[in-house]
Amino acid sequence: MTNIAIFFGQQMILCFVPLMIVALAGVFSERSGIINFSLEGLMLGGAFAGAFFLRGMQEILPGNVAYLLALIIAGFAGIAVMMLHSYASISLGGSQIISGMAVNLLLPALTIVLARAIIGVLQVDYRNRFLISEVPGLSEIPVIGPVFFKQAYISTLIGFIILAFTIIVFNRTRFGMRLHAVGEHPQAAESLGIKVAATRYKATMISGFLAGLGGLAFIVPNATEYAASVAGYGYLAVAVVIFGQWQPVRIFWAALFFGLMKTIASTYTIMPFLIELGWSAYVYKMIPYIATVIILVFTSRKSRQPAALGIPYKNTTE
Repeated sequence: MTNIAIFFGQQMILCFVPLMIVALAGVFSERSGIINFSLEGLMLGGAFAGAFFLRGMQEILPGNVAYLLALIIAGFAGIAVMMLHSYASISLGGSQIISGMAVNLLLPALTIVLARAIIGVLQVDYRNRFLISEVPGLSEIPVIGPVFFKQAYISTLIGFIILAFTIIVFNRTRFGMRLHAVGEHPQAAESLGIKVAATRYKATMISGFLAGLGGLAFIVPNATEYAASVAGYGYLAVAVVIFGQWQPVRIFWAALFFGLMKTIASTYTIMPFLIELGWSAYVYKMIPYIATVIILVFTSRKSRQPAALGIPYKNTTE
């Protein structure tokens, strides 16, 4: 493989893995019947908490130990933010779209206020000591070795573990079957003794944890500071959920496609054949979002969303 191809593959991994994690977060919530438009806000909350932890512990803990703990803290921050949306949607029966967008609007301002109140500036900076130059042995595997196991982050491995976990939960566990039941027909699920509200709260907590973790997994490879932005990845993850038809394996392929589009937008300057086209840099930056619109136009009519998605439900047995 040429150096350009290896670099492109490495950058695509860094683009698509966080997107896949956040999209899987959305699947957990929406398979239970709760629309999760708050993914952007959840990412911001997780990224802020994780970056703040890294800032304080970067000189105390070894690099990847600090990063792993920061990912866990980011996940719990995502749960805390998600509870705002969950309470409004499940307990109060409010509009799930409005409460989700409210979270997205609240978090940028809230994290800015907190950052300035605690450290006096907007940016929460940290030192990136988390890049793994190569994994001995595995980095020598032809084709995939240089892409996956050189210049990599531990969050990539975690992302694939989360994918496997999600597939197992949905297809092999009682909890996964209950999620499907409350997302498709909560009345029937309640008649079988399933606690709909409790199941939905559990699903949204998992969703919040994964989205918060995904927020930090996104900013660490791309910046050395949190600056109240995740580049719209939360909104892109919503499109990935729809394009992936709420199925984990399809989510993987959808995230890979959009990750490819994002990688082209950010690395076109190293590809001579793209430079020769003479297009403006803004055109390449628009590619992922143009692709999103086009794909949603052609796939939304055939989408198979959970039947009870977005419909408030009061569990009369709880």
